[in-house]
Amino acid sequence: MYQYSTISLPTVAEFKDRGSKFLAFTYPINIAEDCKPLIKKLKDQHPKAVHFCYAYRLGLDKNNYRAVDDGEPSGSAGKPILSQIDSLNLSNILVIVVRYFGGTLLGVPGLINAYKTAAQDALKQAEIITKELMVTYQFEFEYNLTASVQQVIKKMEGVILATDNGLFCTLKVQIPLRLELQIETYCKDLYTLEYKKLDIANDSQ
Repeated sequence: MYQYSTISLPTVAEFKDRGSKFLAFTYPINIAEDCKPLIKKLKDQHPKAVHFCYAYRLGLDKNNYRAVDDGEPSGSAGKPILSQIDSLNLSNILVIVVRYFGGTLLGVPGLINAYKTAAQDALKQAEIITKELMVTYQFEFEYNLTASVQQVIKKMEGVILATDNGLFCTLKVQIPLRLELQIETYCKDLYTLEYKKLDIANDSQ
C-alpha cells in the first residue's frame, strides 16, 4: 500500500531486426514532467533516428500511465513497451525506445516484437528496488516556531525540499504516505502553523 518497485539507475539496451536498430533507455522518474527533458536529450543525441516511442507508469494508480507510438502504427510501440514495465510490476519508471529505420518494413507484428524485446532487454539490466511513497506538504509559520516545526518534521521522517526563511517561513516537505494521517496530531499545538498538501502527483523518495 505504501511502497512500490522501480529501478535504481538508468539502463540501455540494443535490438536489431532487418536493418532497423532499436535503442532502449530506462529511467527512474518521480513525476510525468520528468519525461520531456529526457526525451529531448535523446532526440538531441540521435538526430537521425525516426521514432522515439515510450511508455511510463507512475504511483500506485493503475490509470497513471502513458504509452506513445510516435508515428508507428497504433499499438505497435508504446503498448509493448508498457507491457514490459507492467510484467515486472514497476512504477515511477520511463522507458524510451529510439528507432533507426533500416529500409525494410517490419509490419505490425515485427514492430511489436522489436519494441517489446528492446524494452525487455533494457529492463533485464536494471536493479529493481523498493521505495516508499511520499506526499508533499507546505508548512508556513512564524520564525519563532522554526525549532518546533523542525522537530515535527523529524518525528514524521520528513525530507525538506525547499526553504524560504523570513519573518514568516515556508518549507516544502516530503513525508511518508503511511504517516500522513498523523500530521494533525503532531501539529495541533503549533497554533500559528499552517500547512497544506501540495498537488504533486506521485511523489516518492
